[in-house]
Amino acid sequence: MGTASQLVVFHYVDSSAVASLLVEYESSVLPHLPFPLHSADHCLVFALQPRSKSHRAFYSKVLSVWQNSKSGLTLQMVDQKHLTCNQKNMHTKLQKLHDSQEPPVAKRRGSLKTSYCQLPDQDMFLQHFALSSIGQEPILYDHLGVLFPSAELRDPVSSQGDKVVITIITGLPGSHKKRLCNFLVQLNKEQGRWVVYQPDPDSCNSFSASHLQQYLSSFLESQRGPGGKPRLLVLSPGYTDVLDVVQAVLFHPDPVVQACFTIGAVTACVDPLASCMEHRFAFPKLLEQCSQGIVSTVVFTGLTAEQKRPLMQHVHQLVRSANPTAAFILAEKGAVTRNEDVNSILSDSSFNEPQMLRARYVLYPGWCKGRFFSGSGSLVLTQQRLAFKRPLERPLFVTRCKALKSSLRPSPFRGNVYNVWGKVRFSDSDQLMEVSYNTVSGSLSIVPLTPGPKDPTTACFLIFDGVGLTEDGLKDWLRLCAKQKQTKKPKKTKSTLSPQEIKSIHMTRHLDPLPPGFFYNGYQYVDIFGEKMNFHPYMEEFIKEYLAKANREVEQFNSKLELQGQPDLFDP
Repeated sequence: MGTASQLVVFHYVDSSAVASLLVEYESSVLPHLPFPLHSADHCLVFALQPRSKSHRAFYSKVLSVWQNSKSGLTLQMVDQKHLTCNQKNMHTKLQKLHDSQEPPVAKRRGSLKTSYCQLPDQDMFLQHFALSSIGQEPILYDHLGVLFPSAELRDPVSSQGDKVVITIITGLPGSHKKRLCNFLVQLNKEQGRWVVYQPDPDSCNSFSASHLQQYLSSFLESQRGPGGKPRLLVLSPGYTDVLDVVQAVLFHPDPVVQACFTIGAVTACVDPLASCMEHRFAFPKLLEQCSQGIVSTVVFTGLTAEQKRPLMQHVHQLVRSANPTAAFILAEKGAVTRNEDVNSILSDSSFNEPQMLRARYVLYPGWCKGRFFSGSGSLVLTQQRLAFKRPLERPLFVTRCKALKSSLRPSPFRGNVYNVWGKVRFSDSDQLMEVSYNTVSGSLSIVPLTPGPKDPTTACFLIFDGVGLTEDGLKDWLRLCAKQKQTKKPKKTKSTLSPQEIKSIHMTRHLDPLPPGFFYNGYQYVDIFGEKMNFHPYMEEFIKEYLAKANREVEQFNSKLELQGQPDLFDP
């Protein structure tokens, strides 16, 4: 009979575990083995049940002999991590067989362990069933190793390679997400190239997946060539479900482009002062933008110095209930102060961590194929965009914006304006300004844009967010922020003259020649009978002359006004 070429003994320190003796034999042994024991790897496994006579005899009598160098056998004592995949499977089956037959019988009755020995893959099936039974959507094969705690499927974490890492920053209007983005770029500009994507500022449409995907394609083309690997920051538009942005990135229609990008982390910006429409009624998509399994970091950008304020505590608890695993960061108006917080926001791998992946499969069935439909919010907020070319009056604009808060109406909120954003010119400067106003928080920002080619004909625009907004109503509101249109002056009559005007006429003409029989004593006019008058005897004539001259000026002004035809704010 042939000989064994190698002996492998695998054992647990645990006294209740099965010890396995794996015998690797030469091919010459095959004719002497029963056919069912033949295997391609030429390996036999002997199970030594714990606390059995065979177990004690093997370790006390047999093992010591085999360890003798004169035995001619190659003996190894190994632990689980040194076993091959097939060896692990064989040992696992033997251990389950032992567990299913272990007394007492009452303890294992009704347990699935009794079927493990006949169905060795049942354990894996139950793990798969526990996750996949929540819906009819598939699970990607590449994710199985992360979703199921199986040594056979668990692969080492793959590196990003040459992929462009995308950091997504989301938040409601007024959440200071753009300030956070600018802060991160300025803070890390020396560590690599940074590119920021945000929706077309001249458009008031909601999030467009196709626009983002087209941008990614063009971005990839523009980045070819020498230079370091860039980082991409994606700013999602206002009331957008962050999962829509994630699906647009992960499921680009071009597989080549899709393979070149990976999501590093998703961060949500929350300003408690701009989170509730009324009392504790949150704005649409607030919690969706803090979704568990998607968002790894939530940055609170307001009330950071008043953490005990009831509104701050309410929003904090609300977001925590929606995302129990997210890291919370305090950064007033987007200014992050700790390096570890910056590293968390710019993480390359937090989006793909196992607990995040498991949460996505449970909470968003179909996301792995880009088929999860986020739906609309509990309340529909619409946007209106108004374009114009004339400058606005800064004091009027500021006053009108601040008056919006007092005009907010309760449910159903129709006609309420919650955000104003755009690029405008004011009459006191030729420079284009970026303005933003959040009605709920009362935060107003007017920032000069980077000087560019001066073109006074460049159209200005404002975008209004609100409920049930009408274009005509917003135009009327905006007209009151511009220099008011001059109107025609009415002609003057004696009855419309003010006392000041009459006094002015008197002071101008009081020394004019008097009719016969009158003299002026320096205070009053006296006739030959001694009667005194306060005004010149010809005062009526003076008034007629004044009215004639004033009305000629009014006619000239009105004629010029008709010829000029002062344009409306929205005239092309």
